[in-house]
Amino acid sequence: MIDLEVIHRLQQTLEERKGAAPESSYVASLYAKGTDSICKKVAEEAAEVIMAAKDGDRLHLVREVCDLWFHSLVLMSHFNVGVDDVMVEFRRREGISGIDEKKSRTQSGSSFGGG
Repeated sequence: MIDLEVIHRLQQTLEERKGAAPESSYVASLYAKGTDSICKKVAEEAAEVIMAAKDGDRLHLVREVCDLWFHSLVLMSHFNVGVDDVMVEFRRREGISGIDEKKSRTQSGSSFGGG
């Protein structure tokens, strides 16, 4: 099993790219384009994951999921959300029925802004 070291290193690199010139890196160019462009890229990658799954090609699916995770990490970094924040949420949800967890989010009015 691979631990989260590689994702933490990637997260650090993404943070470093925030201060880079847009022409110097793909990630810096995404940050410069702003939230809408980053969200669009995440949506594109999610669609590609779905298409790869429908094709039934395991390697293609793995590669597309990697792209989706990467762009999701860019989006998270854009909003100063770290890998550890997500892992805490995974730990919170562990052992909870998906139905019950979904109900708790609806009842608590959870939102991105902390609502």
